[in-house]
Amino acid sequence: MKEMKFSLYLLMVAMLVVSCKEEKKETKKVEKQEVAGNDWVYLFDGTSTDGWRGYNGKTLPPGWVVEDSTLTFKTDLGLEQDYEGGKDIIYAAEEFGNFELYLEWKLPEGGNSGIFYHVKEGYDGPPVVSPEYQLIDDENYANIHDLRGYNSQFGSENPELLQDWQKTGADYAMHVADESQKKLNPVGEWNSSKIVFTPEKVEHWLNGKKLLEFEPWSEDWHKKKNSGKWDNAPDYAKFKTGFIGLQDHASPIWFKNIKIKRL
Repeated sequence: MKEMKFSLYLLMVAMLVVSCKEEKKETKKVEKQEVAGNDWVYLFDGTSTDGWRGYNGKTLPPGWVVEDSTLTFKTDLGLEQDYEGGKDIIYAAEEFGNFELYLEWKLPEGGNSGIFYHVKEGYDGPPVVSPEYQLIDDENYANIHDLRGYNSQFGSENPELLQDWQKTGADYAMHVADESQKKLNPVGEWNSSKIVFTPEKVEHWLNGKKLLEFEPWSEDWHKKKNSGKWDNAPDYAKFKTGFIGLQDHASPIWFKNIKIKRL
């Protein structure tokens, strides 16, 4: 009888162990699924332009090509005259709301570009509707381009200079980057940028350093929006989802490792 009771005890222990193992497996499955939901998705992996097209267009504008595993804009190819429409491009395969976007980029001397998010089509161009993470040659741009006419309309004290709100990492014409945290590599060298967007906080990062943060649609945000460049752009940054976009500003630009994850 004792042997039978002991056998039953061992059987119950074995069943309990098996049950715990199965429960652990199920927990791991759930954890794995939750992690998978936050996986990075490549918008450009160095080989294909699938999902990309011109803003308000159906194809990639001339000049945007894949070369040496980078998505680049070549100005000589961009001179094609048969193309109608703007040459900013969007990843139009899907829209994103809350996200973390990472990419690497480089510019030539005097170069200028930008990263758009929450892009909606049907406007003259992304800038009037979409926030922009500014990319520009901080050091040389004003020496090569005459900014006086453009900057004078905003009451700039030194319109010939690149303004703080126009410099790399800025939330263009809204929030300036913290220059004490900025490490901008020289023209021709790669930089990395990150944008984190949630309704509570937006962050701009450059080469591993956070340059700025702000609360979208806050009282301070509306004050900035209504007293500067965007006061006559009623739909600027009002959308909570949209496409990711890259700006053509008539200068060469190179991008790689463009990836995003939803938050």
